Amino acid sequence: MVSDSTRPSSRREETPEETVPGLRGDSRTEPFPRRRPSPTDRTLQRSERADPLDRLLTEQINPRTEDLDRCDTLGILQRLNDEDQRVAPAVRAALPDLARAVEVALDRWRRGGRIVLFGAGTSGRLATLDAAELLPTFGVPPDRYLARIAGGPGAIFRAVEGAEDDFAGGEAAASDLDRDDVAFGIAASGRTPWVLGAMSAARRRGAATLGLACVPRPELAQYCDVTVRVETGPEAIAGSTRLKAGTAQKLVLNAFSTALMVRLGKVHGNLMVDLQPTNSKLRRRAIRLVEQIAGVDRATAERALAEAADVKTAIVLLRRGVSAVQARALLEQAEGSLRRVLEDP
Repeated sequence: MVSDSTRPSSRREETPEETVPGLRGDSRTEPFPRRRPSPTDRTLQRSERADPLDRLLTEQINPRTEDLDRCDTLGILQRLNDEDQRVAPAVRAALPDLARAVEVALDRWRRGGRIVLFGAGTSGRLATLDAAELLPTFGVPPDRYLARIAGGPGAIFRAVEGAEDDFAGGEAAASDLDRDDVAFGIAASGRTPWVLGAMSAARRRGAATLGLACVPRPELAQYCDVTVRVETGPEAIAGSTRLKAGTAQKLVLNAFSTALMVRLGKVHGNLMVDLQPTNSKLRRRAIRLVEQIAGVDRATAERALAEAADVKTAIVLLRRGVSAVQARALLEQAEGSLRRVLEDP
């Protein structure tokens, strides 16, 4: 019998996408360290020949956490946190592509289009969270920035088995998009069929298409005008993309929507001047914003807000000495930019 160590290798040469940092000593993708292959690695290598899914970096064995179940509670938390430290630098490396994605979205928004996020499982839940927060924070109408999840709204709270594999279902979810809209597909693996279906349909209908994946060569890219690749590597628990990949997705979605809102004039300096005062905390913040930017006392700020009904109009009313109607007209002429209104002579 010929042993594994002496049998000639029939394995084809690996492509960069298939090379697993740390498992095979890929020097380009440090800091995953070179180490001797374990029995788990050899099993994984054999399975790679059969199924492309097994080649994804997000599915690989992480050499730094192979003994996770031997750790005490503090040790487990430290290992998880060690992995988390790798996410922000990976996101930073993707910022040029993310900037291009924001510019595409800005153009379509100014045409009156919508931003529609598409995701399955964790990706869809994070997309839903991002969209839901924009109304109170930036006054964005819910029908302009929204999220759709494989399996429908119920999948936010309970997994809908098989929904993410439904390419046709993804196509149907994007069937109402048009040339003014943006479809943003989110898939850690870069290959989720429901998301690919949505992006395929959106592109056919003329919408701009953006993608976010956590692997270097996502299938998603072929459907997208701009693809943001955040290479988070193997998870602390193999395949559990709600960990580093999910953290990366949250960081990217936060940055994407926030940068878009800043470019749209919904932030003055670093103040959220388009907030909707829907609770006591936000009402107090609205009054404080008017006090700070208009340079008035609390009573004056409250009166201006009562007359103007929103923070930016109240500030312009006070700073420019005009009526609420005139203040709104000035803001409209400046495309909502408070800075332009206040700095214009």
